[in-house]
Amino acid sequence: MQSITLKQLAKVSPDAIASILAGPPERAAPWIAAAAGHGIVEAQAVYGQCLLDGHGVERDEAAAVTWFKHAAASDHPMAMNMLGRCYEHGRGVAACAPVAVYWYRLAARAGLDWGMYNYASALARGFGIERDRAQALAWFRRAADLGHAKSINFVGSFYEDGWEVHADSLVALGCYRRAALGGDFRGQFNYARLLGERGHIDEALRWLARVPRTATPAFLAKMHAYLSASPIAAFRAMTQGRPAPHQEFSA
Repeated sequence: MQSITLKQLAKVSPDAIASILAGPPERAAPWIAAAAGHGIVEAQAVYGQCLLDGHGVERDEAAAVTWFKHAAASDHPMAMNMLGRCYEHGRGVAACAPVAVYWYRLAARAGLDWGMYNYASALARGFGIERDRAQALAWFRRAADLGHAKSINFVGSFYEDGWEVHADSLVALGCYRRAALGGDFRGQFNYARLLGERGHIDEALRWLARVPRTATPAFLAKMHAYLSASPIAAFRAMTQGRPAPHQEFSA
């Protein structure tokens, strides 16, 4: 990878940098790396993501963790959240649930919606921390108030299942609709599911058709199983002649 000096970096105008970053990732990566190496915190977080994904550079998850740590040390919320992800899934570092939760908590307290969502998910599951559904709901709500679609969906789940609140299917339906409109595949599925129960089959089918655009293989397998066993003929028909997706990843 081309090495960019501090002198070169200083000479480039903001417009030129914006053009570079909007171009091919292989061209942008050296500039991001240079900015990261010279202490620009946002660049450190972005370069960590490039390394984690192999975006414009060869994938190096251990190096990604190092750059996330640099940015997190300067209180960068997304870097904290990504460290949590790395520790949760064992990417570039040994998996450790309590450490993952530590970073999610810091990202949440820093005001990052994704940090709130991940911390709430850990609390709801009892992942690396004692299960606390009341606190989980509080954090899901905080993220939902910021428009975080996945969190809005989980607030709906709490109301549908009556966890920490009185069960209210209408509130759940409204949450699922907001999550679906926000692009969350779980929200799209849950909204379609409740629409189907209420007899709005055509609208439900339209939402179900959107789910595969962004859903994980594991979630698609679960949806396939649900639709195959549904009492709604139109739902069952969606799976006819289609094999169940192969489960490789967690939903």
